[in-house]
This record gives sequence, C-alpha cells and structure tokens, in this order.
Amino acid sequence: MGDSLLDRVTRLPFVIPGDPAGVPASVLLALAPVDGADDLELVLVQRPGHLRQHAGQVGLPGGAVEPGDADGVAAALREAEEEVGLDPAGVRVLGSLDRAYLAVSDFDVLPVVGVWDGLAPLVPSPDEVAGILRPTLRQLADPAAHGTMTFGDILGEAVALRGIPGHLVSPVFWVDGTLVWGFTAGLLAGFLDSLGLQAPPLPAYWDMRP
Repeated sequence: MGDSLLDRVTRLPFVIPGDPAGVPASVLLALAPVDGADDLELVLVQRPGHLRQHAGQVGLPGGAVEPGDADGVAAALREAEEEVGLDPAGVRVLGSLDRAYLAVSDFDVLPVVGVWDGLAPLVPSPDEVAGILRPTLRQLADPAAHGTMTFGDILGEAVALRGIPGHLVSPVFWVDGTLVWGFTAGLLAGFLDSLGLQAPPLPAYWDMRP
C-alpha cells in the first residue's frame, strides 16, 4: 500500500528561510485530514470587494510580516488567527517552503505548511475576509478543476490598469464555482506537483526573482 498524502507532506524538502528579496510576507497552508479518505483539506479565503488590493480575489491566510512577529512562521499563524479565527496553538507547523517573489507588489512570500484537526469552526473577519473556501488537495488535483488562462481573459479590460501583460498565462483552479488565479494558483500548482498530484503547469516567469 502506498504512503498517505499526509506522509508525503511531512517528507517535503522544507527549508530554512533566507533573507527576503523584497518586503517580507508569509502565508499559511493549513491542512486538515479528511475523515475516511486519504486527502487533506486546505483553507482559502476570499477577499472583500472593497479592498484597495486583491479585491474579490482568493488567497491563503497571510500577509506582511509585522515588527511584533518573531519570524515568518509567527506572521502566518497570526494572520490566520486574525482572518479566520484559526487558533495557532492547534496548528502543528511542519516547515516552510521556498520563498515566492511577487514583482507586482515587491512582496517576498514565505509559504508555511501546518496541520490542524479541522474541527474548530472558522469565522471570517469581515474587514479582511468575505468568505472561506475549504477544498481538498485531491479536489484541486482533479483535471476538471484546474487549467490555465491568460490574464487578459481573467481580468478583461482591467488588465491594463494593473499593468499586467494580457497575454501572460496563469494557472487557475475552480473551487465551488470561484476562480483562483495568480500568485495563489501558482503556489498551489507547485505544492500539488511536489506531492505527486496533478496540477496545471507553472509558467516560465513564475520563478523569476530580482
């Protein structure tokens, strides 16, 4: 019998974070076991439409590292508690993945991987979160649930306002009818691939750093 999905996650090549190339930030991949299945549930958040940045977009709990945070891991746990009420004491941090740089915002994001039991209710902070999505990794890996799209198709006329070349391609996921694209989709695609699960391809520009 093959190893479980959780076994694969625990054996990922976690890294000791180096110095960020841009503004330090972090996100939390909060994974919970699925009862009766070899699968893990993930917490995603949809941003409210009134935000200046990322309005309506789906992302992982997270944000900029603040002066009071001991490190990127502490920042990811703090943000998850603030945004969805996830108790940091209930999260077993497995480690951090390689940083991902966002040229559009100059954030250098540390992805933190943690496991929790998935039982406590999550409550969105109305100022920061319009809704919570909880897909499983195998749902995301279903070829019917992912693909690629150009930013022009994703954003329409707004692509010019964001200064993004419309012909560039982004990995995308469809979660309960909601489109996940951009940085979060790229991060999830790489994460699924590292676990041996099907994922949309990452574009050549994804790994470019300053």
